[in-house]
Amino acid sequence: MQWFFSLGGVWQALIASLFMYGMTALGASFVFFSGRLSERLLSLCSGAAAGIMVAASFFSLLLPALEYEGTLPAYVPAVLGFGAGALFLVGTGAALSRTERRKTARGKNALLLFAVTLHNVPEGMAVGVAVAQGAFSGELLPALLLAFGIAMQNFPEGMCVAFPLRQQGMTPKKSFFLAQASGAVEIPSCVLGALAAAFVSGLMPWALSFSAGAMIAVVCSELIPECFASHKTAAGLGVAAGFCLMMLLDVAL
Repeated sequence: MQWFFSLGGVWQALIASLFMYGMTALGASFVFFSGRLSERLLSLCSGAAAGIMVAASFFSLLLPALEYEGTLPAYVPAVLGFGAGALFLVGTGAALSRTERRKTARGKNALLLFAVTLHNVPEGMAVGVAVAQGAFSGELLPALLLAFGIAMQNFPEGMCVAFPLRQQGMTPKKSFFLAQASGAVEIPSCVLGALAAAFVSGLMPWALSFSAGAMIAVVCSELIPECFASHKTAAGLGVAAGFCLMMLLDVAL
């Protein structure tokens, strides 16, 4: 691992983004081996992903933003950046929902693919910013844990996209291709986040807070409602386990 820590922030962000994308592709690959996904297992995995993302948003994004020293009081970029990120995702989701009501099942799957791809952009930027912040401060562990948390989310997410496409009649190859492509946007967005944070240091707390707000909005508007709709017990256990795991790894290590 020493070679990884010796790399520059941009290269570290690129490697982290490839890992996150790989988990999306791995989840999507299950479409080749199963025709039906257990809803209970999906609720558990999605709940765990939601818990991991909530903990990561606080411990790996908001706390570093509040601790960052700048010309403005720390709470200003934290509050405004968080609110801007949440509003961006909520507004986008509302626009998609209005369109979705007028679509067929096939169209809904296309919108699901678009929504997943869209929210992967701020997730990728979140990791890129966190990696740049870690490279600047010398503490990369929070950034790596954030990448791990997002990768954990991407695994069931890849399945969530691939299986509905397959059920609508697409071939396994096409379903896999479209599902893994939804995670590929994390690669350029992660590198872009690292570049922006590295060259504009004052952007760091704003970008961290924006990414935290965007991810909390994604969790609240997509992951939690979906995973609790089918199996509340499994989803609740997943959320608690995911949050505890991320909190333990982030705080204890």
